[in-house]
Amino acid sequence: MLRKLILLSLLVIAAGLAGSIWIWTDYQRFRQAPILTGEGTVVLWVAPGSSYSRMVRELSGLGLTEPDWRWRLLGRLEQPALQAGEYELEPGTTPLELLEKLRAGRVRLHRFTIVEGWQFQDLRDALASDERLRSETAEWSSAQIMEALDCPGCDAEGRFLPETYFFVRKTPDLGLLRRSFESMNRVMEEAWANRDPDLPLSDPLELLVLASIVEKETGLAVERGKVAGVFARRLEQGMRLQTDPTVIYGLDESFGGRLTRADLRTDHPWNTYTRHGLPPTPIALPGRDSILASARPEEGTELYFVARGDGSHQFSDTLAEHNAAVNRYIRGRSQ
Repeated sequence: MLRKLILLSLLVIAAGLAGSIWIWTDYQRFRQAPILTGEGTVVLWVAPGSSYSRMVRELSGLGLTEPDWRWRLLGRLEQPALQAGEYELEPGTTPLELLEKLRAGRVRLHRFTIVEGWQFQDLRDALASDERLRSETAEWSSAQIMEALDCPGCDAEGRFLPETYFFVRKTPDLGLLRRSFESMNRVMEEAWANRDPDLPLSDPLELLVLASIVEKETGLAVERGKVAGVFARRLEQGMRLQTDPTVIYGLDESFGGRLTRADLRTDHPWNTYTRHGLPPTPIALPGRDSILASARPEEGTELYFVARGDGSHQFSDTLAEHNAAVNRYIRGRSQ
């Protein structure tokens, strides 16, 4: 009888041991097996304050797994600390690799590009329409935004550097504006510190204004320094800048897209045909290259330029040469 009990006990122990081995083997296989197979990626959103069990339920909702005992055991053994954000799961990602990604906070990054030559309102419109960002400033005035950026009384136009910025989903739009504002400040400090000593500008704001005009006048990198040189020489000689983009900036929303002689004669603070010197504010968001070109304009003798119609410009030293170029490239084109 005793022998039978001993044998039965050994059988129970063996069965339990075999079961434990099977469970452990299955668990080990699970933790190393891909969650996602096939092609393409899947995005997992871990909300702020999410628990481990909620994250597993999110995976289940994506059709990637079942929230069974293996996930619970993995959670007890690994004790993962989750960081909120979007996580991109590539094919072949295992449960262990996912937990490591969540621990490290290797979140999915999005791109937001501020385009050179945008006006500040264009930037605000783009921010408001981007659902990946968390809107804080949609109802704010420009003055409120600048006050929040510790620049009270500053005009917002031109103050944000056009570049591509990376961010995580639900980043506040004010945070992205702050990064762009601070980037512009750094570029301006560098440009002003390394400016041409004979530059006819009194402060960094005037440099920013000039750079915004250069930005709107040409999209060709090889022309930026030359255009800046024309405007610098005009300022030195007391000539009016007579640049169309400033006039357009100062017109109201009734502007039909084509400047008229009446527009050029209509006086307002940004009309460089009726007023000497630079306009009171930038007219757009200038890029880094336009700023650096305006800080160190190209030397030369040209005082005029006119668009050729192919994106480039014809530069002239004298008014007679300029009028001939206008007849060729403007009037000739319209006939």
